[in-house]
Amino acid sequence: MTEQSLRNVRLLVAYDGTDFRGFAESDGVRTVEGELRRSIELIVRQPVELVLGGRTDAGVHGWGQVVNGLIPAGTDLYRLMSSLNRLLRPEISVRQPEWVDDDFSARFTATSRTYHYDIWNDRAPNPLVARHVWHLGPALDLERMNAAAALLIGHYDFSSFCRRLKPGPGYEEPSTRRVLKAARWHRIDESPLLRFEITASSFCNQMVRSIVGTLVDVGRGRIDPSTMPEILAAHDRNAAGQVAPPTGLTLWHVGFTGPRWDA
Repeated sequence: MTEQSLRNVRLLVAYDGTDFRGFAESDGVRTVEGELRRSIELIVRQPVELVLGGRTDAGVHGWGQVVNGLIPAGTDLYRLMSSLNRLLRPEISVRQPEWVDDDFSARFTATSRTYHYDIWNDRAPNPLVARHVWHLGPALDLERMNAAAALLIGHYDFSSFCRRLKPGPGYEEPSTRRVLKAARWHRIDESPLLRFEITASSFCNQMVRSIVGTLVDVGRGRIDPSTMPEILAAHDRNAAGQVAPPTGLTLWHVGFTGPRWDA
């Protein structure tokens, strides 16, 4: 198979991350990317390297994950999608396959990522949604939580909300500066289900879960909403609140319109 016979394909991927050790492939553990790549290779009968729009942690879900990679140009994309879904269901679903330009990269072409975080805010848990929500019994004050969330919108160093990762040999510590474009809580259909929608240029490790945990502490009255600028300015993870569990987090959308903020 020559290089000229390959073409760049983009796949929209949904998955229940409960039983995976994250999306990105890692030796010795079960990941979404590992299952997806092996299934694609089984169908196209050649090695495939995938590029990811977002690296979600263990237990985090996806509805709008985007991946791309080179596969044989003669591949029927809808047969590929059908075959993949037979192999991967019910945990993984491949949606909307399409050919894209050679320079498209799910990681480097992306201009934004949107996550949803769901909380079941009721004293009685709901077993029908338990795999995809954080169950909290005490009532949360959404007005306080939204007041605090609004103070995080903008271009800041979010190191107070990020888990610091040690850079590899020869690499500098990655930047924790991000552009947070939107962050708001709302209640779904007057039910106990609370949803946080957050969009940024990109997110550093555990950033969404740390913001959610901190806003929950605000909603419980443990943190004053007005202290968000102080928490940001501290550049210290200990200044923020708890880290929310992964179960309620879903990568909802990867955007590709507009300029990259760091370009």
